[in-house]
Amino acid sequence: QVQLVESGGGLVQAGGSLRLSCAVSRIRLGFNDMGWYRQAPGKQREFVARITIGGITYYADSVKGRFTISRDNAKNMVYLQMNSLKPEDTAVYYCSTFPAGYWGQGTQVTVSS
Repeated sequence: QVQLVESGGGLVQAGGSLRLSCAVSRIRLGFNDMGWYRQAPGKQREFVARITIGGITYYADSVKGRFTISRDNAKNMVYLQMNSLKPEDTAVYYCSTFPAGYWGQGTQVTVSS
């Protein structure tokens, strides 16, 4: 059974940083593009970042230059380093394959102004 367990969220002031982690089970990272997504209150879930099998990265325009996605295939982990956080980054963050196929419980990120 596929498991995606996100962690690392929390409450941070605007301008601060957080590093999200995603522990992946029963998905072979070496054979899948992976992504981070987020859902803010009252809004649809949206794409945040993607990392390909070859390590190429893509970002939503809203986070480009501030967020960095990475992966460690040996540890079955995917990460999202978030810098210069803004209140509009407040959301529940999820990792999944890209395209998204599975969902974990997510991790809450709250950025205060």
